[in-house]
Amino acid sequence: MDLRVLGMGLAFAVMWSSAFTSARIIVAAAPPLTALGLRFLISGLLGVLIALALGQSWRLTRPQWRATIIFGVCQNALYLGLNFVAMQTIEASLAAIIASTMPLLVGFFAWTFMGERLSRIGILGLFAGLGGVAIIMGARFQGGMDLYGVLLCVIAVFALAFATLSVRGAASGGNFLMVVGLQMMVGAAIVGPLGLMIEPFDVTWSWQLVAAFLYTTLIPGLVATLVWFLLVERIGATRGATFHFLNPFFGVAIAAALLGEALRLWDLIGVLVIMGGILAVQLSRQRVV
Repeated sequence: MDLRVLGMGLAFAVMWSSAFTSARIIVAAAPPLTALGLRFLISGLLGVLIALALGQSWRLTRPQWRATIIFGVCQNALYLGLNFVAMQTIEASLAAIIASTMPLLVGFFAWTFMGERLSRIGILGLFAGLGGVAIIMGARFQGGMDLYGVLLCVIAVFALAFATLSVRGAASGGNFLMVVGLQMMVGAAIVGPLGLMIEPFDVTWSWQLVAAFLYTTLIPGLVATLVWFLLVERIGATRGATFHFLNPFFGVAIAAALLGEALRLWDLIGVLVIMGGILAVQLSRQRVV
């Protein structure tokens, strides 16, 4: 793995993990689905306009269109929409930990339903990762976590896993930035109108809200998605997903640093176990694919 790939992977992990903290700031001051729909709209328009300026085409391949729609619905509308709603009642660190189990789910589904081989180490990694989640959930349950918010995050991570299994079709054939912009527009078309219909437009304006919205729109929303597609194109989805093992650590660390969320001992132990499980699964898949 060359230094460029390493840099792309680390940058993606940091940007992806930071999105939970900035989202927590947004949903504390604005209606979550409406804010997310506006974020998608701005990110999507910027992506499409920049893509056109770079000479990229609307003419995507049929697999690209299919994967772009699936990604737009599953990652943007379902995964991010449910997480934004959930983070009104749960901490950003908990949402990040649940979302970080996505590579474990991808590995499990690929192993059980798609015929992908997984070594003994990879199977142990799956169970270790689930054990890490159980450690964290057990400790949080005693602390009175909101079960409704947790359920939304669980549904969201399943949607993200499904989207990730479809990402190859979106990454192949070029037009990366156009694909990113269009899948954002798909999310905007679903989440925005829904938010306007069911949410009161009640916003508590502050510079923190504006800064978090701009950051979320440009960095996790646009740049991180583009980096992920480019990383998958360069080294493949299986090897690229190895960088997800860093997400639990970065998610908890960034939330603690910027939001002052507590760093609990059992959270740290669970995060380390999850990280080890994700790494074992991904390295196992890398050897056998």
